[in-house]
Amino acid sequence: MPRIAIIDRDKCFKEKCGYVCMKVCPGVQMGDDTVTVDSDGFPVISEVLCTGCGICPKKCPADCITIINIAEEMGKPVHQFGVNEFRLYGLPLPQKGVVGLIGKNGIGKSTALKILAGSIVPNLSNYAQPPEMKEVVSSLSRETGAYLSSLTEKKIRVSLKPQNVDKIPAGVRGKVKDLLTRLDERGALERAVEHFELGSMMDKELRHISGGELQRVAIAAAWCKDADLYYFDEPASYLDIEQRLRVGAAIKELAEEKNVIVVEHDLALFDYLSEYVHVFYGQENAYGVVSGVKNTRAGINQYLLGFLKEENTRFRDHEIRFSRNVSATASKGKIALQYPALSKKFDGFSFSAEPGQLRMGEVVGIMGRNAIGKSLFVKLLAGVEKNESGEELEQTIKVSYKPQYVKALPGVTVGALFAQHKLEPAFFEEASRKLNVTSLADKELEHLSGGELQRVAIVLALSQTADLYLLDEPSAFLDVEQRLHLAGLLQRLIQNSGRMAMVVDHDLVFLDAISSRVMVFEGEGGRKGHAGAPADKRAGLNAFLKQMDITLRRDPDTGRPRINKPDSALDREQKEAGEYYYYDPNA
Repeated sequence: MPRIAIIDRDKCFKEKCGYVCMKVCPGVQMGDDTVTVDSDGFPVISEVLCTGCGICPKKCPADCITIINIAEEMGKPVHQFGVNEFRLYGLPLPQKGVVGLIGKNGIGKSTALKILAGSIVPNLSNYAQPPEMKEVVSSLSRETGAYLSSLTEKKIRVSLKPQNVDKIPAGVRGKVKDLLTRLDERGALERAVEHFELGSMMDKELRHISGGELQRVAIAAAWCKDADLYYFDEPASYLDIEQRLRVGAAIKELAEEKNVIVVEHDLALFDYLSEYVHVFYGQENAYGVVSGVKNTRAGINQYLLGFLKEENTRFRDHEIRFSRNVSATASKGKIALQYPALSKKFDGFSFSAEPGQLRMGEVVGIMGRNAIGKSLFVKLLAGVEKNESGEELEQTIKVSYKPQYVKALPGVTVGALFAQHKLEPAFFEEASRKLNVTSLADKELEHLSGGELQRVAIVLALSQTADLYLLDEPSAFLDVEQRLHLAGLLQRLIQNSGRMAMVVDHDLVFLDAISSRVMVFEGEGGRKGHAGAPADKRAGLNAFLKQMDITLRRDPDTGRPRINKPDSALDREQKEAGEYYYYDPNA
C-alpha cells in the first residue's frame, strides 16, 4: 500500500532532538535509507521504504511527523510541493454556472484554484524535475487535459479573487477608483459600485480601507474583468450577512454568462451560490482528494455525512447534523446578569443599547450589519470602552473577551502564550482537543495562519475563569467543520458550567447552531447603531431575516438551514405567513 510521509518543518527541531525519527526507525536499524538528512539538516522519510509502522510519529518530540496509508486506486498526485510535503489528487472542473468547492482548511482548495488559474503548473508529484505541459496533459483526464491545454495556449482568460485580500495594499497603490477603472474590461464598473456598495470609498486610498471594504473591492476587481472563467476564493470573509447576500447575487448574475468556481466556508452562502459541488477530503497539510462533481444538495449533504456515495468512500468517522428544535438551545437557567443601558459617542458615530438580562447556561447570538456597534457593544461589556450612560457592569462579574481582530505577539509561541495565563484545565483540555491547537504549541504566533491564530485566540478566551465569555466574530477564517465543532463546544461548555456567552458573528448557520436567544442590531453603517435587548430566538431571527428579505428552510436529511431562492413558491409562502425563520404550515 502506498504511503504519504509528511514532516512539518515549522515544528521540526532538526538536529536538536538528535534525529529521534532515525534512531527509532526499524528500516534504518536494518541498514536501509528509510530516514536520511538533507542538506538543510532536516530529516527526509522515504515513502518507498517506509513500512508504515507508526513508531516515528509517536516518538517524535515535536509531533511533526504524519504517516498516512493511501489506497492504490487514488492514482498519482496532480501536484506535490516537495519531499514529504502536501500533495493533491484530482482537480475540479468548471461547469456552466457556479461550481462550489467544499472541504476543510489545508486540504488543497486554494491550490486547485491556483492550478486552474495558471499560477501553479501541476508537476504530477515530480517536484525535482517538473514535466512539460504536454506530459501533464496526457496524464490527466481528457476534460482536465483539454482545459489545461487551452489555459497554457491562452485560449482561456481567467479572473481570480484571491483568498488573502489583506496582502493587496502591499502590491497595489493608489485609490480604489483608479484600480477598478483600470480593471473594468466589461464596462461593468457602474453596476459593481451598486452591487458591492462602493460609492463611499471610491476616492479612498487602498491602504486606508478596512478589511470588509478591501474584500468588496477585490471581488469587484475580479468581477469587472472580461474573462471566460472566474474564481472567487472565500468571498464572504469580513462581510456582514447583507453584504454576503449582495455578493452572492452578483456572482450568480455573472454565472448566467460565465463559468464560476467558488471556495466558501459560510455554508448557507455556499448553498445559495452553488449549482454543482466538488467535495475535498483527506488530511490537513498532508494530502487532498477531489471528488467527482455532484449537485449542490447531494454534495453538501454527503460532505456533512462524511460519506461519498458515488465513490463509496467514508472520509470522516462521524456525521454532522443539526437540531431541528428551535427551543432545544433555549436556556431555562435563572437570571445571572443584568446589564444597564449603554451608550457611546464618537466623532460622526453614536451608539445606544437597551438594558438586558443574561441567564445561566445560555449563549446569546449577536447579529446585524457592519459598522453599527456590535464590536463596540462587547467592548463596553468587557470594560475595554467606557459606558457614557453612567451605570457600570456589575463588578463581581468576571469577563473573558476575544476581540474581532487577533494580534500575533512577535517571538511568542502558542505554548508560551497559554503558559502566561491561569487557565481552567478542564475547559482548556476540551477546547484544545476540539479545535486542534495542541499540535501548534511550538509554533510562533506570528507564523500562524489566520485560521490557526483564530483557534488559539478562541481556546485562550474559553479557557479563562469567567462568568461571561464575549467572542467577536470567532468563525472568521475557520472552515465549515471547525465552525460546527466550535458551535458544539460552546454549547457544551456554557450549558454544562452554567456560565454565559455572547457571540458576534455573520454566519447564519453558526449563529443558528449556538444561540439560545439573539440580539438584533439596527442602524446606519458608520453613523449610528442601536441594540435591542436579548430576545426569543424565533422572534429575533424572524425580525432579522425580514430586514434581510430572506427566508430559511431546513434540509429534510441533515436539518441544516438553507436560504430559499428569492421569489420561489416557498419564499413567497413564508413571507405571506410572516415566517422568515423556518416554517411548518402544518404546525
